[in-house]
Amino acid sequence: MEEISKKDRMKIQRQQMPEQEPEVRNKNFKEVNLGFTEELAKLEALRCIQCPKPTCTTGCPVGVKIRDFISLVAQGDYLGAASKIKEDNVLPAVCGRVCPQEEQCEVVCVVGKKNEPVAIGRLERFVADWEREHVGIRTPELKPKTGKKIAIIGSGPAGLSCAGDLIQRGHDVSVFEALHELGGVLVYGIPEFRLPKEIVKAEVEALSKLGVDFQTNAVIGFTDTIDELLANGYDAVFIAVGAGLPYFLNIPGENLNGVYSSNEFLTRVNLMKAYNFPDFDTPVFDCKDKNVAVFGGGNTAMDAVRTSKRLGAKNAYIIYRRSEVELPARKEEVHHAKQEGIEFLLLENPLEFIGDNGWLKGVMLQKMELGEPDASGRRRPVAIKGSEHILDIDMAVVAIGNGSNPIIQKTTPDLEFNKWGNIVVNDETMKTSKEGVFAGGDIVTGGATVILAMGAGRKAAQAIDEYLKNK
Repeated sequence: MEEISKKDRMKIQRQQMPEQEPEVRNKNFKEVNLGFTEELAKLEALRCIQCPKPTCTTGCPVGVKIRDFISLVAQGDYLGAASKIKEDNVLPAVCGRVCPQEEQCEVVCVVGKKNEPVAIGRLERFVADWEREHVGIRTPELKPKTGKKIAIIGSGPAGLSCAGDLIQRGHDVSVFEALHELGGVLVYGIPEFRLPKEIVKAEVEALSKLGVDFQTNAVIGFTDTIDELLANGYDAVFIAVGAGLPYFLNIPGENLNGVYSSNEFLTRVNLMKAYNFPDFDTPVFDCKDKNVAVFGGGNTAMDAVRTSKRLGAKNAYIIYRRSEVELPARKEEVHHAKQEGIEFLLLENPLEFIGDNGWLKGVMLQKMELGEPDASGRRRPVAIKGSEHILDIDMAVVAIGNGSNPIIQKTTPDLEFNKWGNIVVNDETMKTSKEGVFAGGDIVTGGATVILAMGAGRKAAQAIDEYLKNK
């Protein structure tokens, strides 16, 4: 690689990723972002000034050696870069697409102090895609078998991350998934246009090649309890079931036909391919030429509203009771939603769903204004008296967060839970109150990000390995 000075690196502008045109992509489920070319990737990699103390790595929940892999990209050694990433991250193609890098590794990028930060996530995606497309996903060397067996409950990001680390350490790993497809929230929650299912499938198959035993249609708590797993030969259990219990608005009319939780709506469309009905026999409400409202402001809300637009909605609304400043969704998702014609009705709060003969016909909204900050640090929305009005809608999706599925809690009485139904763990080891049982991801934190769940999976794998050695 030709030497280039730090000063010249700082002059290079952040490279834009090619993407589908908004008026094309809002009618299909193909991926929005098209990825870097080799030329764009090398140019973006040259923007990294190779800091002696890379703060980007400390900002990454799984500790990817970002400086090192970017240096390899700049040299054109994409396979070397892929290997370097996978020392710490078993799902690079996933993370390169859905992680909020702007809040983690990129926000602490030194280049970002004077210019835009290095596009770390886009480079990670490029490297992972290049490996998969040119040589297939390569698997690392495994340590000798230990004879120990671990059961992992849930095949989402926390479970997959933990499985990848433990199988490489020589342990036998079984992953139990309640649904018929593997990937957890990666397959049922995130739409095809943000994370193609073939990407998730390829990452899971790579873990399967390493020897991870995947078992689908296994609802732990019903098919087997945690106590039964421990009694039947498993030396440790890692609970990574996510937060799959939908929250609702608890307003009148929520039981009308046409009102969905985001869980049901996105699961039907993403996992069961409702967008291909009748080729796939899992219908959802016919959005074509209808008015659809999604309640919430997070990434799930953006996924749902952008999905409804692709299903043909005439008007697709985001209804959020705070202002755009407080929207918790990624800026990129908000930007893409606006480009695709999504309408944002901000500082509006739903009071009642209005129906006719059992079917949703509208929603009564009340205008809000922002008061003092609440416990979350965001300004509290305050109702404006006399501002009630009705918006005509045919379908509603409630996307205001999720709680913990109670199955594990009901069938494992000696496991400690907090008042929200989340499992209580030691933050450093992910150990629970029950001997040999660890937990991580959304079942511990409540709804969070893919990469934070993966970080918990890695931390648990380290602790489980030490537990088994000392058992």
